[in-house]
Amino acid sequence: MTLFLSTYINKIDRKGRVSVPAPFRTALAKQEFQGIVVFKSPNFEALEGFGMDFMEEIASRLDHFDLFSDEQDDMASMIFGQSRQLPLDGDGRIVFPKDLAEDCGITDQIAFVGMGKKFQIWAPEKWEDRQNTARDKVTKGKMTIPKPNKE
Repeated sequence: MTLFLSTYINKIDRKGRVSVPAPFRTALAKQEFQGIVVFKSPNFEALEGFGMDFMEEIASRLDHFDLFSDEQDDMASMIFGQSRQLPLDGDGRIVFPKDLAEDCGITDQIAFVGMGKKFQIWAPEKWEDRQNTARDKVTKGKMTIPKPNKE
């Protein structure tokens, strides 16, 4: 299983290129599409990021909706209609689209944030605020990790 772990802050060069963290590239190495897939987060001023294999899993999950239902159409539009495939170059970099950078408030640095099966891309200062909010919620709510489902 591909897992994305840790947080990396990388600079964007003059041409809009940014290096995808080496551990993320390693996690993606066995996939046919050598790159990442991103779309705007429905919850935050950030991007949701995945490998193509997990995008295929998301497509399978949408099969649980009726094919022409509003729910299926809305989710597919939000996820697949907005997705961008960003291929890796020979040096492990992607060209980060300017419109996505503007949508997320990203200027010269990007925070790649591992979140298990997915990752997020943030403006570093916004990520710091989000991380502090999450930590407070987990601590105050005394949240724990659920036990696995027994099937």
